Amino acid sequence: MRLGITNDHRGYKLKEQLKEKLQKDYEIIDYGAKGLKNVDYPDYAFKLGESLTNKEVDFGIAICGSGIGISIACNKVKGIRAARVLTIEDAKETRNDNDANIICLNENMDLDCAYNLIITFISTPFSNEERHIRRVNKIKEYEVKK
Repeated sequence: MRLGITNDHRGYKLKEQLKEKLQKDYEIIDYGAKGLKNVDYPDYAFKLGESLTNKEVDFGIAICGSGIGISIACNKVKGIRAARVLTIEDAKETRNDNDANIICLNENMDLDCAYNLIITFISTPFSNEERHIRRVNKIKEYEVKK
């Protein structure tokens, strides 16, 4: 499985720790900022989102100060369903119900917590229940109109 990971300056430290831990079992492609110098998170969110829609990676991980800004930017890329995740239940539900393809985290998250959220996210399948398919399809149809 190929995982894309991105970050702004505030997410740099956690990204580096996660890369080290995840690359033991996954191919990791880094689209993020390379250091602590102040950068604009949308630039890195768009790179990750486009890599997912171009099928360069299977899932995405995005990290910024709060996890909110980068999730908003990721969601501007057609075909992306990014979710800020704080709990294991969030990770399960956003994959099961929304077929989310990018998990967004905040910089202050404990490494083990972040790792467990990612593993839960990528290992939880979309439910394929009719009601969830219908809702995701409405999002896709709306994107086509715009």
